[in-house]
Amino acid sequence: MTVESAVSATSSLAPLPKTGRFSRMLQRSETLRAYTLLSPTLIIMAMGILIPFAILIAMSFWTQVGFGFDFTPTVVNYEQAAERPIFGALLKRSLWISSVATVTTVLLCYPMAYFVAFHVHRNKMMWIVLMTLPFWTSYLLRVFAWKVVLGYGGVINSALMSLGLIKSPLEFLLYSQTAVIITLAHAWAAFAILPMYVSLEKIDKSLLEAATDLGDGPVMRFLRITLPLSLPGVIAATLLIFIPTTGDYITPALLGGPDGIMIGNLIQKQFGAINNWPMGATLAIILMLSIAAIALGFMFAANFVRRRIS
Repeated sequence: MTVESAVSATSSLAPLPKTGRFSRMLQRSETLRAYTLLSPTLIIMAMGILIPFAILIAMSFWTQVGFGFDFTPTVVNYEQAAERPIFGALLKRSLWISSVATVTTVLLCYPMAYFVAFHVHRNKMMWIVLMTLPFWTSYLLRVFAWKVVLGYGGVINSALMSLGLIKSPLEFLLYSQTAVIITLAHAWAAFAILPMYVSLEKIDKSLLEAATDLGDGPVMRFLRITLPLSLPGVIAATLLIFIPTTGDYITPALLGGPDGIMIGNLIQKQFGAINNWPMGATLAIILMLSIAAIALGFMFAANFVRRRIS
């Protein structure tokens, strides 16, 4: 045996250095290692989301006194929000507009995602880029563009009048709930296409071939295989659109008019012009709780439907 091999054998038999308790736990637990790797992200999320959310909850129990706050806990803001009909009416209108915009967006974007996933075999990335190209511009610019398109002298009214189909501009196109729904559906279309495309792309094509061999036609093949397997993408797209659009205030402010004002506009006024931050925080908390309840109910219903049709 050479000197080098003897030294190597001796070092292999030497006891390993003792490690701390946390190091041993970290080596044994994959979950703990994962949380350790995610800790920077979790800290940033806590500082950027949880702390402001806690401040918002605390502020909803304060009262505004001049330009300052009375920090004595009270539920007077919630009582006023429940007593004033305008708050409930705007909340219902916001949920309605957001629901219609969400359903419209998902129904229009699902065929696009389906086409790219099943009928495009080359340059799929180019198709995805082309579909999302309009969303590379500012959200505010797109809202102003729709204002030009839907205006009384805009593209749609001018084209219809030049063709002789109408004699006067269509008033319901602008400064209405219709304008808000159309703009929101276009503005958030990319957030619907991408998750649905990913869900459709992951479907095993051999399942469709097997269904065809068993006698299923295109409709039954879609209802029994494609739709159930793509429901996770549909659910994700629905939540990604419904949650932010309910609190949107830019589109209703520019295109909504009196009939298109939403709860987000009222919250923005409370923090801005009216300078009643506790009431604005109260309305924001009520809006978030309403969205959370609807989103959870939708997820449970979607999972139930998915299990029934699978």
